[in-house]
Amino acid sequence: MNKYDKIKNFCKKFRISLGIVLIAIGVSTSNIWFYLGIVPLLAGLFDFCPTCIITKKCTPKS
Repeated sequence: MNKYDKIKNFCKKFRISLGIVLIAIGVSTSNIWFYLGIVPLLAGLFDFCPTCIITKKCTPKS
């Protein structure tokens, strides 16, 4: 596991957490802009990592 894989692993968990928090804030405050939390949530769930796409140094999925 190289350093890019560690970044990818952290980013996935962080994006999912951030998405859930933003959506929860949107629900509690009735502010529609916080529903944009769906973007980082989906990026985390589908394992989308811009760092891996740009650097091409992450270990491919098997």
